[in-house]
Amino acid sequence: MKDADRFNAALGQILELVVLLNEDMSKSFARDGLTSARAHLLWELGQRGPSTQRDLAEALNVSARNITGLVDGLVAGGFVTREPHPKDRRATHVSFTEHGQEVAEQMGRDQQEFSRLLFASMPDKQFDCFVKGMGEVLARLREAGLTWTHEEEK
Repeated sequence: MKDADRFNAALGQILELVVLLNEDMSKSFARDGLTSARAHLLWELGQRGPSTQRDLAEALNVSARNITGLVDGLVAGGFVTREPHPKDRRATHVSFTEHGQEVAEQMGRDQQEFSRLLFASMPDKQFDCFVKGMGEVLARLREAGLTWTHEEEK
């Protein structure tokens, strides 16, 4: 098989993986009444603890206006509260409600269970090669800024 064919086949598998993971995540999030963007915010909040909206916007790489809409939706859904920051009157502090904390913890348990399902039966050497290869692919995507087009090649 020619390199171009091998590379295209590998990219095809990555794209299929992306589609399958996206479908699975969307179904899981919908079960809790979440969009992927709102679930991402919950995940970040779970990693960081109570945070300002500004810090969450930076973590999600979205605008202040966008983070306000995401937090509004999560407040309305009973996942988070929005309070004045204890030390900075200009900032808004976002933290979990009890329900939001439970959902975030379940997301973590689901991720652990899913990772075991995908990788537990893979031999160590194969798994290590997979992780190394994915790391290289991700590094190249980050270097390219995810914006490469045929025109930019010229």
